[in-house]
Amino acid sequence: MLQLPKPTQPPKMLASVEESYERCRQITQKYSKTFYLGTLLMPPEKRRAIWAIYVWCRRTDELVDGPQAKYTTPETLQQWHEHLESLFNGHPLDDEDVALVDTLQRFPVEIEPFEDMIAGQQMDLYRNRYQTFEDLKLYCYRVAGTVGLMSNAVLGVEKHPSVGPWNQQLEEYIPQEEAIALGIANQLTNILRDVGEDAERGRIYLPLEDLDRFNYTETDLFKGIIDDRWRELMRFQIKRARQYYKDAERGIRILSRDSRWPVWAALMLYQGILDVIEANDYDVFSQRAFVRTPKKMLYLPIAWLRSQVL
Repeated sequence: MLQLPKPTQPPKMLASVEESYERCRQITQKYSKTFYLGTLLMPPEKRRAIWAIYVWCRRTDELVDGPQAKYTTPETLQQWHEHLESLFNGHPLDDEDVALVDTLQRFPVEIEPFEDMIAGQQMDLYRNRYQTFEDLKLYCYRVAGTVGLMSNAVLGVEKHPSVGPWNQQLEEYIPQEEAIALGIANQLTNILRDVGEDAERGRIYLPLEDLDRFNYTETDLFKGIIDDRWRELMRFQIKRARQYYKDAERGIRILSRDSRWPVWAALMLYQGILDVIEANDYDVFSQRAFVRTPKKMLYLPIAWLRSQVL
């Protein structure tokens, strides 16, 4: 007897490109107000691309830090890697993917930074301590330095930047190390801001060798003790983060002119969190450090000026 084939599920109807970018905009605005403010200073095509990249990074991060993180396994991350390969082959699988696939076509970028970010999330599955800063630096590169590399293709560089004769080597230079430095600086800032929240989850991202250096113990940290040892430890960490911001600055003047202001603004806005931590007497246990809106507005004209003269 002839057997009719079983009906197959119709292909899922995905959002249009415009609808997908709008969804990415809304997600960026909701979950990262400071970052979103910086993107508004970009030309429309570039800001939309950055929103698409941000959403993919956020979805990747939520695999280990989101509401369903307890169900994430190495197999989950392997499936996410296969999902990523599909996007680079031009095949979106859900609504948010549509914008990223379009972005990858408009601003070609290598897949490696995306793969490295997934590897960074895998580190969070089995590590909740870092003995040395070198160990932590690798983690920071994977989960944040990679964002700088992803963004470089969108931000662009000046083909013939205006540099003095003493800096002719900057011509045609792609600021990859500086982009990585900015990502690491941002992640170090996140770590300092979120010490208390991470401790509640049993995680310590401050290098244990640094705790030993200042005779501050894990038990002290879990108790939220703020004393001279803690203040010195935090001053040491903030100084390190600021050095990475400084290392990142030299790459901004090489970027395309329409990218310099938003990148300066993003750097200054995020670096401002360190100032707030200091103003809060290094209390990152009972209050969250954030830059208030009036202060953010003050940063913008300064960032614009730097984008013109530095």
